[in-house]
Amino acid sequence: MPTAARTTRWAGVPPADRTAERRALLVDAAFDLLGTEGIAGTTVRAVCQSARLNPRYFYESFDDLDALVVAVFDRLVGDLRDEIEVAVAAAGPGSREQVRATVETTTRWVDEDRRRARVLYVEALGNEALNRRRIETGFAIAGFVEARGKAPKGEHVGHVTAAILVGGFSELLLAWLDGRIRVSRRQLVEDTTELFVALGDAAARIAAGRGVA
Repeated sequence: MPTAARTTRWAGVPPADRTAERRALLVDAAFDLLGTEGIAGTTVRAVCQSARLNPRYFYESFDDLDALVVAVFDRLVGDLRDEIEVAVAAAGPGSREQVRATVETTTRWVDEDRRRARVLYVEALGNEALNRRRIETGFAIAGFVEARGKAPKGEHVGHVTAAILVGGFSELLLAWLDGRIRVSRRQLVEDTTELFVALGDAAARIAAGRGVA
């Protein structure tokens, strides 16, 4: 970057805002690299070059590369959560409608930008810090699903059902995005919704059969 550009890029911007903007640029660059080149191509040097920032600005916001890739993962999870919450609220109180809203929103979200799925479901397996965050997030999502399921709270079939739904849905989306499952997005959403509802009903029946109210 020319010297003049470097000296004027942040002119007039308050220090805290400069730091926040540089952090956002780094996260944006890391997301693009993770989603296209993968974890192997996501280095501090590559991220700074993509963001057009001096490497010293990297350590202004992040202790190391692990902290940056986790920040990318967290931002994606937060963005998806926000979209799902809006869709579920608009779907109404019915459980089937809410399941469909969740499935449709998630499927559309990863289909519209395939980099998102690669970061969440593929590259997260190739970095220890990222994989730990993926596992933590998976447990949190499973807990969210279990809390809204039909099985009595505390009955272990609820834990099993939530784990199957969360893990299975991730694998399903990857297979569909890779072309290994050849159905339209609409059909995938409809089939997945019916299967998820059926699994929830089955969990409730299992619990009822044990005499758990």
